[in-house]
Amino acid sequence: MDCLTILAQAADSARTNANAGGEPILSIDALWKQISSLQQLEAFMFVAFGVVWLFYGWRVFKILVVLTFALMGWALGWRLTDIVQGIDNQLLGAAIGMAVLAALSVPLMRWAVSILGAFAGAVFTGGIWYAIGLKPEYIWAGALIGMVAGGMISFIVFRIAVILFTSMGGGALIMMGGLALLYKYFPERFHYGYVTTNGKWILPLAIMVPMLLGLIAQHKFVKGSKEWEI
Repeated sequence: MDCLTILAQAADSARTNANAGGEPILSIDALWKQISSLQQLEAFMFVAFGVVWLFYGWRVFKILVVLTFALMGWALGWRLTDIVQGIDNQLLGAAIGMAVLAALSVPLMRWAVSILGAFAGAVFTGGIWYAIGLKPEYIWAGALIGMVAGGMISFIVFRIAVILFTSMGGGALIMMGGLALLYKYFPERFHYGYVTTNGKWILPLAIMVPMLLGLIAQHKFVKGSKEWEI
């Protein structure tokens, strides 16, 4: 019941924001700014690490979960110290947030993986919503469907949660690195204006196609591995 309440409140809040300001939850501007700022070596590293996540993340998923929650804690701590008045040391707040979430993810590993699996489902369906040209300010609706579905599946079958989250992480890294390389080598084609207008399908497909490949490949790897234990 508590989970349903949280989901309902999140949906209501997102709907209110969309109706009030008309601004999308997903900031394509911020995402493209990060992509276009990557240097060639950084882009290749993103792709390389993405491939490792995509096909072998299931072997080291515990380390990846801790690292992911540490980054989330860093961002959350930095943001909170930026909002709360009277706290000026953002670096200290970010470090505390990173340490807290990383430490909590170890004893709560199953919950952490399930949360990341739900987030992966949200990214997948949200990407479909954006790719088919529906209003981006209501992308929360498509993402919410995937979050609920991914969360339910993740809590029922833990192995699927691991595959979902590692495939999503690998797909995201490959997407950012791959698009950064395309932007560097073909700037007249893969520029911001094209990707956000005529090529709206590029961003979603760039993450969804690798993610699907990772889901299929990891399912076969995990199924055939006798040494892997949850």
